[in-house]
Amino acid sequence: MPIEKSAEGVSTRWSSYNPIEGRSPPLLKSNMRIGPQLPLAAGPKRAARMLSATLLALVLVRAQEGLAAAPTQIHSEGYCAFYGDCGNNKEANGSLLPDNTVPCVSNTPARLLSGTHLQRLRTVCPVLFTGTDSTYACCSEDQLTAIESSLRISRVILSRCPSCAENFGNLHCQNICSPNQSSFANVTRTNPYTFPNGSQALGVLEYQCFYDQGFADATYDSCKGVRIPATGGYAIGAMCGKYGSALCNTQRWLDYQGDVSNGLAPLAIDFRLVPQGSPAIAGGIVPFNATVWGCGEPVGNSTGEKCSCQDCAQSCPVIEAPRPPAPPFQVGHLSGVLFLCILLFLVLFVVFVVALSCQCCSPSSRRKLKSQGGPWEKPKGPGWPQEPKPRIPCSQRIGRATDRFLSRVFSSWGTLVATYPRTVILICVLAVAVLSGGLASIQMTTNPVELWSAPDSQARQEKAFYEEHFGPFFRTNQVFLTAKNHSGYSYDSLVMGQSNFSGVLSMDVLLDLLDLQQRLQGIVVWSATHGRNVSLKDVCYAPLNPQEPSLTDCAVNSLLQYFQNNRTLLEMNATQTLKGQTSIVDWRDHFLYCINSPLSFKDITALGLSCMADYGGPVFPFLAVGGYSGVSYSEAEALILTVSLNNFPSSDPRFDFVMLWEEQFLKTVKEFQQEHADRYNVAYMAERSLEDEISRSTWEDMPIFVLSYLLIFIYIALALGQYSSCRRILVDSKVTLGVGGILVVLGAVLSSLGFYSYVGVPSSLIILEVVPFLVLALGADNIFIFVLEYQRAEPRPGETSEERIGRVLGEVAPSMLLCSLSEVICFYMGALIPMPAVKTFALYAALAVLFDFLLQISAFVALLALDVRRQEESRLDFCCCFRLEPDGGSPEEKRHEGRLAAFMRRFYAPFVLNGFVRFMVVLLFAGMFCIGIFFMLNVQVGLEQELSVPKDSYMLEYFQALNQYLMVGAPTYFVTTGGYNFSTIPGMNGICSSSGCDEDSMTQKIQYATRFPEQSFLAIPATSWVDDFIDWLNPFSTCCQIHSFGPKKGQFCPSTNYTLTCLQKCMAVPKGTLRPSEEEFHRFLPWFLQDKPNLMCSKGGLGAYDTSVKLGAEGQVLASRFMAYHTPLKNSQEYTEALKVARELAKNITASLRRVPGTDPDFQVFPYTITYVFYEQYLTIALTGLVNVILCLVPTFIVCCVLLGMDIRSGAINLATIVMIVVDTVGAMTLWGVSYNAVSLINLVAAVGISVEFVSHITRAFAVSTQPSKVERAKEALVNMGSAVFAGVALTNLPGIVVLAFAKAQLVQLFFFRLNLLITLLGMLHGLVFLPVILSYFGPEVRLSVLLDQKEGPPPDGHLSVIENPMALEDKQDPPKDQGPPTQRTAMADGP
Repeated sequence: MPIEKSAEGVSTRWSSYNPIEGRSPPLLKSNMRIGPQLPLAAGPKRAARMLSATLLALVLVRAQEGLAAAPTQIHSEGYCAFYGDCGNNKEANGSLLPDNTVPCVSNTPARLLSGTHLQRLRTVCPVLFTGTDSTYACCSEDQLTAIESSLRISRVILSRCPSCAENFGNLHCQNICSPNQSSFANVTRTNPYTFPNGSQALGVLEYQCFYDQGFADATYDSCKGVRIPATGGYAIGAMCGKYGSALCNTQRWLDYQGDVSNGLAPLAIDFRLVPQGSPAIAGGIVPFNATVWGCGEPVGNSTGEKCSCQDCAQSCPVIEAPRPPAPPFQVGHLSGVLFLCILLFLVLFVVFVVALSCQCCSPSSRRKLKSQGGPWEKPKGPGWPQEPKPRIPCSQRIGRATDRFLSRVFSSWGTLVATYPRTVILICVLAVAVLSGGLASIQMTTNPVELWSAPDSQARQEKAFYEEHFGPFFRTNQVFLTAKNHSGYSYDSLVMGQSNFSGVLSMDVLLDLLDLQQRLQGIVVWSATHGRNVSLKDVCYAPLNPQEPSLTDCAVNSLLQYFQNNRTLLEMNATQTLKGQTSIVDWRDHFLYCINSPLSFKDITALGLSCMADYGGPVFPFLAVGGYSGVSYSEAEALILTVSLNNFPSSDPRFDFVMLWEEQFLKTVKEFQQEHADRYNVAYMAERSLEDEISRSTWEDMPIFVLSYLLIFIYIALALGQYSSCRRILVDSKVTLGVGGILVVLGAVLSSLGFYSYVGVPSSLIILEVVPFLVLALGADNIFIFVLEYQRAEPRPGETSEERIGRVLGEVAPSMLLCSLSEVICFYMGALIPMPAVKTFALYAALAVLFDFLLQISAFVALLALDVRRQEESRLDFCCCFRLEPDGGSPEEKRHEGRLAAFMRRFYAPFVLNGFVRFMVVLLFAGMFCIGIFFMLNVQVGLEQELSVPKDSYMLEYFQALNQYLMVGAPTYFVTTGGYNFSTIPGMNGICSSSGCDEDSMTQKIQYATRFPEQSFLAIPATSWVDDFIDWLNPFSTCCQIHSFGPKKGQFCPSTNYTLTCLQKCMAVPKGTLRPSEEEFHRFLPWFLQDKPNLMCSKGGLGAYDTSVKLGAEGQVLASRFMAYHTPLKNSQEYTEALKVARELAKNITASLRRVPGTDPDFQVFPYTITYVFYEQYLTIALTGLVNVILCLVPTFIVCCVLLGMDIRSGAINLATIVMIVVDTVGAMTLWGVSYNAVSLINLVAAVGISVEFVSHITRAFAVSTQPSKVERAKEALVNMGSAVFAGVALTNLPGIVVLAFAKAQLVQLFFFRLNLLITLLGMLHGLVFLPVILSYFGPEVRLSVLLDQKEGPPPDGHLSVIENPMALEDKQDPPKDQGPPTQRTAMADGP
């Protein structure tokens, strides 16, 4: 807390310290100095250190007479060892107190007290009062007045624990005023003193004080747990000097108070602790022993309250430890999940074998078909029986009608488009141009919060509430420096003893760090936009002088601040003698002192240096060094330099200043890194670094994406051609048509982007990268299917090319519609997910796929018609103005199935559909599915921040250093909303943690959680303005005073005002626990929040709480925050779990506080830190992903069933195959190190769409096939449609995907290369291997409606509703004479 120097003394103020934001408790610097070095601690801790001064200050109270002039000669009850005032101690320089007087040696009997002297003793030290006529003491009335004044300081800090305050006061009273003082005190060193009247005396410079070990330990134990709410630390830590709270014990606590070099003690005291049963001490000395109140028991003559749990472990109720996480499910030594997956595989295997057996043992297909009224044909001659017309099921009649309707519509449409291709193209271009015009107003979302957190999500609402009431976090710019080839060493400190130092803690390293720090502080950069220079003071966080800061007001934290960034102080050394040993002390001694007492203004070495930073705040060691064990700061492996800047809205001109300064910061540190590359590892970042690196990687990887798309374009352009001879290559090639198909995809994407830009739906970088790739993958196979089917289709007699194009479109468009409609509905259903990035991606993808389908059946059909005309006229591709002259006449057009289809027909299909291979395929894919489930349940959830930057980014070194060296966790705030009445006594007791507060109060519950940091992820209890406000009101202190007369009558009077107008206290001495009334609460709280802490009152709220409490117009608390600290969090899983536990704790607190009378039912307590908004998604992302995939799969199943004539079996097989692809993809993600997060989820949604392309075309081709057996139908579907799918999806995707492996961005490598490669390969395997096999086993029977269509011939419009199979027609033979009619032959062959 800041410190303000006044004529009466020095004051201090605390502000919340935030290591993530770079905040430090600020300290006001004074232009005045008290002595050459001021040994002053800041804030409540400084006041806590003053508790030690209280014990010593009571020794220097003024006396009215000086007595014996020799060391203690009598050690007996009833005698004094010292008494009175013998002037100042010239050996104690730089004292905090107004004067450092010492008592006079006295060997006289204790004085019998009476009158005002007795009354004063009874008020100040009631423990010594034994009766009106029998009370003796060794202190004067002036000494009692001084004791009372000094105890006011201790009561401010310790009154929250009554037993500690009582014991501490008793310790002081007995030491100064005990009538048996000489029995335990022995003066050992004196100084002659002459009074103004000329009389002589001996002033006490040092004495021995003998305490019973049990008494001293009990007193220390009652106070060691008392906390300072403003910091969450222990008061004892500031009262133990160089040892701090961690290493403090009874002896060290007392020794520090008796050490004159600490700047607090006016004379030296040698405390001797004598254990029980020790031999008697010579001279009649008897160690002092008295009643000590345990912190867990109420004080008899006090309020009757015991210390709270937060201040006293003995007061804590029995708290059941959190249940350990359930052990992993196991069956024996085998993972339970793996066991279930193996069991599932066995079940699937048994079901498959049983189903196969039942199918093989079923009645012949002939009898089956006859019972159903099987297919029939007209007799072709004598001896052929005429079968009755079969009865077609209703579902097939519906499917037949749907199929014939779609075929007629698309055929007519295709013929029309092919007849007027130029008109259609012009209309399409105009439509695309109009829709694309919206790109002029496109809104790009780059803020990660807006991308991954829904606007109405809990985290977003909490973030908005926090920033509305408390403002945004500060900007952090940080450097980690480690030394190369610097070995550690041992240092024997005269003050601290033997210590190990790491190599980074050496003078040459510190001087280089100082050079870097001075460079950064001296940065000046020109702002061309604003026409001025920008320096650090224009943008820095200056807690003590935010309006007109200088460079030294800026919060820059590093180890060098222990030397105020001054090279002279850093290189200073001095000769010091301690306990008879003389040695040189230097910067290492000062460092060792400061890491234990960072709040000190003066160390105890001969250097006498301050530990405070030049801007006035303390630098805690965990902010200055990193990579140490426990509290061994001298063994730290890294030096940490942190520059904190203010944060501004992007619309504020100062935001530009901050960005410019940070840009220069990065350049400066990079130059330093290059200059010292052989000596140091320098890891650094600025607040803007992450956004800069993501943007850089995006632009650097742009050529990779361009190359990826270029390879896909080249492949499509070349693969569409059907070449008849080398001479006609330029005629038969379809490069122009391929480019047209690509432009169709591009037009669909641009139209989607433009349309949503018109309606105000923002886009994002991930949409620009993924949607074109996705639409190209989904649309390319439609292009291939259409073109290849046209190339295979034999022209009919008298059929024009336009009619032929229409006929082919009528045959393939229903399949294209099936896939496209499934994908569109799938993506639109995915848009129901509230996560903005997923939602907008689904919206853009759905509309792009829809536009792509519409443009394919219009613009691309028109382009094909023009290309057919060009080819018929033997005009060259690329340049249709040139024509290839025929050689001997126009050659007859040849139709063939293509090399890929031929390969599949001759080799691949027979192999895959071989009986043994089919059986093994089913087992293999069933095993893959079960293994996929196992690995899917073990996928890592989260996205590490290291993955957001490219592999060559300097940020990777920073993230590594951050996880390795930073030893403190992020702060988390427990925020209260409006609706809670803090002003009532139950309201205060429900929040506070001091004596008299509820055991289940908010701060108590947080303190309970910190007892189990591994489960709660909380390390430090929450600060509490309510506790400090109550302590501030204590009438025994001078914190809250009121002007009783004069022009300021009734106004607040600060504790630094010693005028007679400030004698009135805000609160009267309470009869019980101190609590203000509602009126007093509303009146005094604003005073508390604006009161600067000082020596006499360290509880002032300015700096610590003025920004933590939001008051309404009527004084009600609209919002407040209580800051705790997380343990260090290393990865996404820990951040997510910490959020989950913090919310559970806040929910529990909310439920408790809602039971407080007068609390609004809508009142809430919620935890908040800046990272929660990013990690909230991982609390529900597993369920979100499951729901999203289900929303995609359900419409896929429904559309497939409907468009296939209510074919449930085909829809089920189609659905099961897609599910297997998705499950295997997630399982493979685990094996390949791809985590599951929002980016993965977007790709998995895309995976469903791509899987539809791999599966649905083949499923429909099988369903409409009329081959005599399921194996033959599967073969036909695999050869005809499988070849097109392989060429249009797999071969289209793979070249572009492989190129992405060379991208620098790790996100691209993981979630675009690896994940898309997995999706494509697994989709291809399932679509081209598993699906034909499973259809050959369990596919639907031949659709009678299709046979009927084939029997009756083409529909009236001359178009068939089934795909013609040239291969089947080519192989068809007349039945042998010894076989039955065709109907019987088909039925017998229609087996598995």
